[in-house]
Amino acid sequence: MKSTEIRRSFLDYFAERGHRLVKSSPLVLPSDPTLLFANAGMNQFKDSFTGRESRDYRRAATVQKCLRVSGKHNDLETVGRTPRHHTFFEMLGNFSFGDYFKRDAIEMAWQLITGVWGVPEDRLWVTVFGGTDRLAADDEAFAIWRDRIGVAPERILRLGEADNFWRMGETGPCGPCSELHYDLGADLISVTGRSTPETDSRRYMEIWNLVFMEFEQAVGGELLPLPAPSIDTGMGLERISAVLQDKRSNFETDLFRPLVAAIAARSGVEPGATENSDFSMRVIADHARAVCFLVADGVVPSNDKRGYVLRRLLRRAIRHGRKLGMDGPFLDPITAVVIERMAETYPELLAAREAIDEVTRREELRFGETLSSGLVLLDEWLAALPPAETGAARVLPGESLFRLHDTFGFPLDLARDVADERGVVLDEAGFDREMHQQRERARASWKGGKVASEPGVWKSLAAELMTKFVGYSEVELEAVPVLAVLHEGRTVDELIAGQTGEVVLAATPFYAESGGQVADTGWIVGAEGRAEVLDVRRPVAGLIVHRVRVDVGRLVLREPVRAEVDRARRAAVRRNHTATHLLHASLREVVGLHVKQAGSLVAPDRLRFDFSHFRATSDSAVEEVEARVNAQILADLPVETVEMNLDEALDSGAMALFGEKYADRVRVVRVADLSVELCGGTHCQRTGEIGLFKLTAERGVAAGTRRVEALTGGASLARFRSDHAIVRSLEEQLAIPAERIVDEIGQRLKQLREVERQLEAARVSGVRERLLQELGQAGQVGGVKILVQRVDGLSAAETRELADSLRQKLGSGVVVLGRSDGDKASLLVGVTDDLKSRVPAGELVRELARIIGGGGGGRPDLAEAGGRDATRLQEALDAATDVVARRMEATG
Repeated sequence: MKSTEIRRSFLDYFAERGHRLVKSSPLVLPSDPTLLFANAGMNQFKDSFTGRESRDYRRAATVQKCLRVSGKHNDLETVGRTPRHHTFFEMLGNFSFGDYFKRDAIEMAWQLITGVWGVPEDRLWVTVFGGTDRLAADDEAFAIWRDRIGVAPERILRLGEADNFWRMGETGPCGPCSELHYDLGADLISVTGRSTPETDSRRYMEIWNLVFMEFEQAVGGELLPLPAPSIDTGMGLERISAVLQDKRSNFETDLFRPLVAAIAARSGVEPGATENSDFSMRVIADHARAVCFLVADGVVPSNDKRGYVLRRLLRRAIRHGRKLGMDGPFLDPITAVVIERMAETYPELLAAREAIDEVTRREELRFGETLSSGLVLLDEWLAALPPAETGAARVLPGESLFRLHDTFGFPLDLARDVADERGVVLDEAGFDREMHQQRERARASWKGGKVASEPGVWKSLAAELMTKFVGYSEVELEAVPVLAVLHEGRTVDELIAGQTGEVVLAATPFYAESGGQVADTGWIVGAEGRAEVLDVRRPVAGLIVHRVRVDVGRLVLREPVRAEVDRARRAAVRRNHTATHLLHASLREVVGLHVKQAGSLVAPDRLRFDFSHFRATSDSAVEEVEARVNAQILADLPVETVEMNLDEALDSGAMALFGEKYADRVRVVRVADLSVELCGGTHCQRTGEIGLFKLTAERGVAAGTRRVEALTGGASLARFRSDHAIVRSLEEQLAIPAERIVDEIGQRLKQLREVERQLEAARVSGVRERLLQELGQAGQVGGVKILVQRVDGLSAAETRELADSLRQKLGSGVVVLGRSDGDKASLLVGVTDDLKSRVPAGELVRELARIIGGGGGGRPDLAEAGGRDATRLQEALDAATDVVARRMEATG
């Protein structure tokens, strides 16, 4: 069976048995910031197992994109070294949320494997949980396999907690599990004694893990019972493809063969040439898949978190490409195969094709120089290490590692890979000490700093108080009780005129800063005074805190007050927030579907939007984005906000921010069919309320991140008026109509540059003519003419040109020219051909350069030097005659 057929038959099998087919979540789970990447099929169902969310189905089946490169599940170091480990892989899984349990899960698994796919029963082994001091053995699963399925007892192994008790991580759903193992063949036996899945990992391959979810592991390790026993299974598509295609290595299946062939074609190295070359091919093939899916999910290379993982994968692939002799960029044809083979199942790859090509090419070019220079030095150090004593390993010192990292930016993990291949151990503790010392030096030289504190009072208040937010529908609220008043971090009974403090109300129309949208401002008015609301925050869940300054009278605890939002400011914020959603949608349409939001600011006077992209956005693209947003505003489209379950919202296609933690119930903001996003901010009711939209800036802010800024409403009108005033002023000053201003200014600048060029040429010519006239007065040393002049203001090229002219006119002699530029000075020495053996220009200029605190050199007839002490330039020029005299005397 081809891998595409395996995916489809798996889903069809479970759909026929009442399972809802759920699409794969992104690798970056939008609703779970605790995970760097999805690493198992159950990640998106975590809260369904624990009972924190409910769905309208109790059975599900998926093919989940997974990446295991960090934490408890990390296969990065083993990729290519074994036939079955990967960074990116696809996990086939079926799930039950309090529906069926062990018997049905086991029976369905066995029927699919043996009945539908035809795997011989005598090639299969089973493992079950054997129990520990605190957890009972899974005798129930053992009995089901033996009595209902008919597996021989000697082929059912009872294993310990490390093998057959599955945990998501340090916390989360968990339970005993039962695994199916496949016998690859007796010729692969790698142990003495009895060969079983427990003892012989070379011969036996785990293909399916059936997890019987019964517990939730709390912080500290306590196991709490789940609301209902559930099922979570996971079967790697790569491994089952190897079984059904009769291959002993995943890299021999149709998932990887085309990639290996592309690598061989690009490198000229045939598969099977050497074990080292095969290892490199396997690494590149694996990492190319991971890179494509990461970029398609909006990850870009960086030095932090997910971006660092992508960069590390790319750099490992690049290094192995170099080992195969591929010196320039080589990943394009390989990632193209990934896209071609997998886009039917994952269409996001097609949408991100351009981004994948650009990201890989840029990273290859960027890392090439670092890799080349760093590897040369590392190879020298490793080769120079003395032989180790018997039984000991050779060790590369931490100081060398740090120099490699600090000077060349060479990654530690890459150095680890190289050293491991040479049988060398890295002194990583020494490296850490060097890094610590560098940080301490940097900290000691740092002059700034700030102190951040979070009052513990908010947590105690939140245990007793709660604020209801009504600002989506209201901008003014009457008779709201004041629940708490704080001044300088302490609870008080009142705030008086002139004081600044915090106020907590029972309900509020004020929006607290969140999701890039700034807080509302306005007023809180009581019977005895009025306070201006300066800021609004949510320091802890459920509590909204107003930062206020009392203008008149006093604000008293427990009194009813009127809370009134600044309506005009709120309206301006709404316009900018809705415009941000239109901007996001337009950027994806014009720039590419790889564009993902990477931060934003929604303020009353402007909006700012950061997005993932790998190069500057062209002027034409910026204009197109602006035109599309304005067209959507002119269409006066409805803006709808609906509250729904998070899972329902994500299934509907709503976009979520990576790393953002969402509640079970979320707000979905929809603008016609253009934009659907999870968003808790305030918005217009129709796009026509936004008014004119004007993009004002586009620039890069970090590797792989661009920023655009824009104005709407009154701010965009003010910008229009300001720009128009500038144009009118230029019309008046230049006495021409607006449509000719650009051409006229360009022409005048061209004329100005020509005049400047002519003046500069005249100046240089004047200096040359003056010095040529002075050749007759050139001094003589031992019958040799010497001309020494200071030529401040000339460029280096002009000075060289002048020296050549003077040498030719001089006939026989030495020319020494000096010039200063700020604190720096430079010298140039020219010697005619008949004297260059007696007074080499390079030696002469080096001696004079010491006076100005520098050095230099060059040819015997022409040499240059620079120094950092311009105050001694004249001293150096004055010394030139004596230096020439000594050298002439020394050479007879």
